[in-house]
Amino acid sequence: MDLHEISVQLQAGKAKMVKTLVQQAIDEGISADTILKEGLMDGMSIIGEKFKNNEVFVPEVLLSARAMNMGAALLKPLLAAEGVKATGRVCLGTVQGDLHDIGKNLVRMMLESKGIEVIDLGTDVPAKTFVAAAIENDCSIICMSALLTTTMHVMEEVVKEAETAGIRGKVKIMIGGAPVTQGFCEEIGADAYTADAAEAADVAVSFLQG
Repeated sequence: MDLHEISVQLQAGKAKMVKTLVQQAIDEGISADTILKEGLMDGMSIIGEKFKNNEVFVPEVLLSARAMNMGAALLKPLLAAEGVKATGRVCLGTVQGDLHDIGKNLVRMMLESKGIEVIDLGTDVPAKTFVAAAIENDCSIICMSALLTTTMHVMEEVVKEAETAGIRGKVKIMIGGAPVTQGFCEEIGADAYTADAAEAADVAVSFLQG
């Protein structure tokens, strides 16, 4: 079958169709890794580019992400059996005092669409939790989101906490969210600020390939 059709249906946010096509591809004996890359990840990266260029918006991205998740759920056990390893591991969360999760969820979808394993810590995450999770799960990157100016200071606490724990040299710290700026990123000593989810995924990939 044509895996491009999975990509097309995913971009249209047709979750049930994507699930059906993924199952069909599995039944035809196409490897899970190939279905993931040429079908699901291909579609999600096109959506990511369109999102970056303001050609689609958050609702469309969330629909595509849902379709991706439904397809990926069928592939997960097969990928494990094929011994396909993620390209790296990231822990992600919205900082303490902040309960916004749409931006965080978009970043997670974009990271997963690049084959990165994401440890999602959720919202209202204290600085110590980010660092403990990074150590425990051997993460190469900590990604933080804040949508309130009053919670941005937690990002600086995470940088300091990582230094105290002695992992600052091996863990990259990425930040984002509406009030966050490049200037703030430099001020607190984080490694990268990105303006949107698609860019965050690109930067994470470049760090992991480092």
